[in-house]
Amino acid sequence: MPADSFDNLMTRAIELAQRGEGTVEPNPMVGCVIVRDGQVVGEGWHQRFGGPHAEVEALRDAGEAARGATMLVTLEPCCHQGKTPPCVDAVVNAGVTRVIVAQRDPFPQVDGGGIRVLQEAGIEVEVGLCAKQARALNAPYLKLVTMRMPWAIAKWAMTLDGKIATRTGDSQWISNEASRSVVHRIRGRVDAIIVGSGTARADDPLLTARPAGPRVATRIVVDSTASLSVDSQLVKTAKTAPVLVVATSNAPDEHVRRLTEAGCEVLVCDGIEPAERVRNLLAELGRRRMTNVLVEGGATLLGAFRDAEAIDEAHVFIAPKIVGGASALSPIGGTGLELISQAMPFTAWSVSELEGDIYARGRVGGKLEAYPTLRRSRLKG
Repeated sequence: MPADSFDNLMTRAIELAQRGEGTVEPNPMVGCVIVRDGQVVGEGWHQRFGGPHAEVEALRDAGEAARGATMLVTLEPCCHQGKTPPCVDAVVNAGVTRVIVAQRDPFPQVDGGGIRVLQEAGIEVEVGLCAKQARALNAPYLKLVTMRMPWAIAKWAMTLDGKIATRTGDSQWISNEASRSVVHRIRGRVDAIIVGSGTARADDPLLTARPAGPRVATRIVVDSTASLSVDSQLVKTAKTAPVLVVATSNAPDEHVRRLTEAGCEVLVCDGIEPAERVRNLLAELGRRRMTNVLVEGGATLLGAFRDAEAIDEAHVFIAPKIVGGASALSPIGGTGLELISQAMPFTAWSVSELEGDIYARGRVGGKLEAYPTLRRSRLKG
């Protein structure tokens, strides 16, 4: 087949992989296409955590047509026993003769091992086709595996003049219903939603996805004194959706006891500066194998994430309104930078309109390049 045909097939595999978003984490999203004699004979994707992997699904779809075929898969097939048997065994047993992999899997129990098993079985292996797109797809997984921290998604709604509340603190509602629907969809696919104590106190949010998505996020309140009210919506619903209050060791014992008795978990997370505390929190969430977390603010918390250089992605909803006020809050507080040249660069921006609101989203430039990949090459055994 022409080279560009394989590009198109790998693009199709990436599209299939995307279908697993929100249901497969902390596993990666993986898609697979099997082609024989120029015809697609099988497709599959990893559909849910603990379920069959993409290669197995595609082989099942292809049946006997997989013998002598070429498999295109967005991530290196696994070679270890996890919740499912090793995928390399299924590939070898099916009689596939060539495997094209978009990216090697940095997971320690794989990390090139799957490729070696396939090569030792006499299967031709090529690595690196559409690697950039595959890496972008699984950036949260790659960060979790290589840095042991979740992917942090910052979200805020603001007016055209860059305010997230009026000078009196009123903020409901800046964005419209269409924008809020997008936020609920994001909430439904992440492992945690994080707010500061000021937001929890001022807005008394529920922080759930409505309608429910594939995941039930842990609702996290960064609250140094563990002062979250037991009458808040968060605490009242703690037994139906998890609530984690992140306090310091200075939090009064009575506050901690009151929240734990109401069904909340209180995590002590100290740090000299707010940014250090953010990094420590993310490290703990990484230990809990959280892949994506949504940071909803307010300005103090978002500023701490910015100062920690911990923001990976941003979703910004801009309403066509002007409120003014020198004391009205902007989205990002914290210490901030001294020079514009030091500003965090965002790339891959997309901008759309949501019934009058402007919806802009993008990722921090340079972060994807920090995660492992391979240039396109034929790997020799």
